[in-house]
Amino acid sequence: MLFSADRVLFPDADAPVAGYLEVTGDRIVAAGAGAPPRPADEHLAGIVVPGYVDVHSHGGGGASFVTEDPDVARQALAAHRRLGVTTMVASLVTGALPDLARQVSCLAGLAESGELAGIHLEGPWLALKYKGAHPPQLLTDPDPAEVAALLDAGRGTVKMVTIAPERAGALDSIRLMTAQGVVAAIGHTDADYDTCRAAIDAGATGATHLFNAMAPLRHRDPGPVLALWEDPRVYLELIMDGVHVRPELVAFVAASTPARVVFVTDAMAAAASSDGDYVLGELPVEVRDGVARIAGTDTIAGSTLTLDRAVRNAVAAGIPFAQAVRAATQVPADYLSLPDVGRLAAGKQADVAVLDDDLRVTRVLHRGAWV
Repeated sequence: MLFSADRVLFPDADAPVAGYLEVTGDRIVAAGAGAPPRPADEHLAGIVVPGYVDVHSHGGGGASFVTEDPDVARQALAAHRRLGVTTMVASLVTGALPDLARQVSCLAGLAESGELAGIHLEGPWLALKYKGAHPPQLLTDPDPAEVAALLDAGRGTVKMVTIAPERAGALDSIRLMTAQGVVAAIGHTDADYDTCRAAIDAGATGATHLFNAMAPLRHRDPGPVLALWEDPRVYLELIMDGVHVRPELVAFVAASTPARVVFVTDAMAAAASSDGDYVLGELPVEVRDGVARIAGTDTIAGSTLTLDRAVRNAVAAGIPFAQAVRAATQVPADYLSLPDVGRLAAGKQADVAVLDDDLRVTRVLHRGAWV
């Protein structure tokens, strides 16, 4: 199929331009600005962007990735795909190590089939002080042997691990992850500036939801925020839902380091679903007015954000459209070394989202097939 459109966002472009995409099977085989080389099979009305890439999500559509049932995970995948997410990394939360091993093994099958892009372990190697929505009794120091065992359970599909670098064994574990091609992301941490710098030098290249669930930035004790923000080796996850971080601060970070900001949802089961009572891992969660909190507390428990809304929120906050889309497509693809997605270019997967003028998703092409 040869598609033309009046507005296509090509890699690194400042704005959409008229152009075309040629798709054969599940791949883009040609892409370019201007008129197509022959009459197009279809003209796409709207703004054509790459399919969104969500590298930190716990579920959606009423379903959770914290499961041992692949069909439950598929329900969450389908909910996000309808809203333009064509690449998804499934995030797990803290659990007992045997439970995590079974969950990782289940999700590994979906990654091996290509339905998932990989697995993210958010816990159990987190700081008690900044545990967020993680059961405190299950938080533990990262024993490198236990880390290796969980990675082995994933059969090469674990793409990222969140870790608090101040915990005993953390730096050795970060080196282990890095040696296996796994992204070590610093988060849920009370680490000071110097410890965070040491973790980056050991190989950490991610900041799990910057600002949230970590020691704050103080003028005499800048903590992890400054260490992560200033280092060009580190990608910065941000949850652009207007709840986790003030939109103005997200816009400021994005302006200061546009090539390293990654929009993530940190979504839980209520994303693309409705308010109600849910479970995240082992913890009961109440979702009211679209905000998820541990039941009976003010502690945020993930989000109900979807990436299409994150892009709209970013543009509303003054982030240029092209940059907002890149933060939800090519930058997360670069973050987790997913070379086949995130860009509209020859050789990439044929993953496309078509947006209307309000930046709402109207059509989704996933691996060459319309969803």
